[in-house]
Amino acid sequence: MDFDAPIYTITDAYLQFGARPLFSGLELYLAKGKRYCLVGRNGSGKSTLMKVVAGLQEADKAEIFMQPGTVVSYMAQEDGLSGFASLRSVILSGLPAERRQTEEYKADILIEKFHIAADADPKTASGGERKKAALARALINDPDILLLDEPTNHMDIAAIEQLEETLGSFSGALVVISHDKTFLKRVSDNIIWLDRGIVRTLNKGFDVFEDWQERVYEQEEIERHRLNKKIEAETEWLHKGVTARRKRNQGRLHKLYDLRNERREQIKKNGSVDLNIDQGEIKTNLIIEAKNISKAFGDRTIVSGFSLRLMRGNKIGIVGANGVGKTTLLRMLTGRLEPDTGFVRRTRNLQEVYFDQHRLALDPQSTVKETLCPDGGDHIFVGGEPKHVYSYMKDFLFEPMQANTPVSVLSGGEKNRLLLARELAKPSNFLVLDEPTNDLDMDTLDLLQEALANYKGTALIVSHDRDFLDNTATSLLYMAGDGSVVEYVDSCTNMLAKIKEKKEKAKPAVKTVEKKERPERSVPAQPRLSYKEKRLLELLPDEIAALEQKIKTLEAKLSEPDFYARSPSEFQQTAGDLEATKQLLDEKETKWLELNLRAEELT
Repeated sequence: MDFDAPIYTITDAYLQFGARPLFSGLELYLAKGKRYCLVGRNGSGKSTLMKVVAGLQEADKAEIFMQPGTVVSYMAQEDGLSGFASLRSVILSGLPAERRQTEEYKADILIEKFHIAADADPKTASGGERKKAALARALINDPDILLLDEPTNHMDIAAIEQLEETLGSFSGALVVISHDKTFLKRVSDNIIWLDRGIVRTLNKGFDVFEDWQERVYEQEEIERHRLNKKIEAETEWLHKGVTARRKRNQGRLHKLYDLRNERREQIKKNGSVDLNIDQGEIKTNLIIEAKNISKAFGDRTIVSGFSLRLMRGNKIGIVGANGVGKTTLLRMLTGRLEPDTGFVRRTRNLQEVYFDQHRLALDPQSTVKETLCPDGGDHIFVGGEPKHVYSYMKDFLFEPMQANTPVSVLSGGEKNRLLLARELAKPSNFLVLDEPTNDLDMDTLDLLQEALANYKGTALIVSHDRDFLDNTATSLLYMAGDGSVVEYVDSCTNMLAKIKEKKEKAKPAVKTVEKKERPERSVPAQPRLSYKEKRLLELLPDEIAALEQKIKTLEAKLSEPDFYARSPSEFQQTAGDLEATKQLLDEKETKWLELNLRAEELT
């Protein structure tokens, strides 16, 4: 079969809900062997479009062709597992009834692959177990088209990595919706972008999406000025928001690297400090001190002999498989659960905001404005400073006209955004986030990352989202499931790679026990910076400064009112030079940060 020939096409599609169409004149082609990520703002119609492809939702108008015999499997965001006696029966329901008995072995293969508790009752199974069962149900029939709506929600990192491996070898056409950026980068080679009723496609993976998105918005802005026509205010506002966030990313990355270095120094200093101090003498900079804490439930040890000094400004992620006890550790550190041994001390003046993974309820009868200003008025206090509620709403991607919109009519993503806006506005110096990324769209995740970057207080974060942790956590507590808790001052991506490498090295070590007499050779010394790398570390700051100046010059040239009219070809060339220069700047800044961090580790 020709893997480039489409097995599914939809053209001239139109669908309208309410006052505005979700999409109009839509064209989409799916080919076997291609892996598409379906992206777009919350409420743009991604899930609805996926249901149209699955045949569960009819478009108002559309021309659809699907090759005869094509098998389509769809996994919804909400799993809908009621009515099943066990997770095994959930998985088997993905097969036609006449094949279930003869092909039951396929369920066993998937159960083993994803480590599913097959006999568990769906009513009492965890969110992660239910999600894995729903995924296995979608895979069991060997579909030609696989449609996955938020498959990583409630999954732990090990399960997500197993899913990535499975999808990497999937031979059909894959369409996936997810807020997990690392996951999308690893599984996609094509992008479907649904934006304001228009579908755009690009034959590249998700790792180029943000640059592509910005180029599209920039081109729209150029067209708006050139043709002097009115584009929706939302477009300009959204473009400015995306561009502003992108420009702040590099500064945020610099700041995070600095904070990680600061955390390393704190750990070094803690090694020489007597932790057994009187509770009344805890200094202001010390937020939480845990000394030799342990916790067990029956014969199962959750935490064993763990100590931690959490300092002001630290943002520490807690990572581990589902069920290892991350929330239990979080509850001990926050005083909600007493350890079996050891002690946890917290500073007296702690103002805590706890963002629970089950979410606090919003009053459906209240409006957006009433939710943010329950005592009335037009201002909300953020970080101790008054801010107009409309301005604060814009920070969280709400338009002023939505101020009087009841909570009950908001989408799920908008409700999450509103809840974040309300909780983050509360006065606090200690933020606790338990699975904050579940059900959040990418725009809201960007906002949360930015809020954490600007947050002056201390944060504890439980999450399985690797990209989110890479961009927020100053260090990570890794729970292996055997009671051990190890702190890594690194990005989540690097930490997982180190753990995987350590496990790989441990495998042959069991077979070569007799070589223990030379243990020093089993751990290679960390290589020092080469002469070339040292030279790069010296030269890169000047090169970065020169590129920044070049970007300013090119941007100034492009902003000349009559430039396009004078020479369209030169305008396009200049715009291309600007994009290439920005890309080069990103690469050099990243290289400088990597070398600088290595140099710090070697000192």
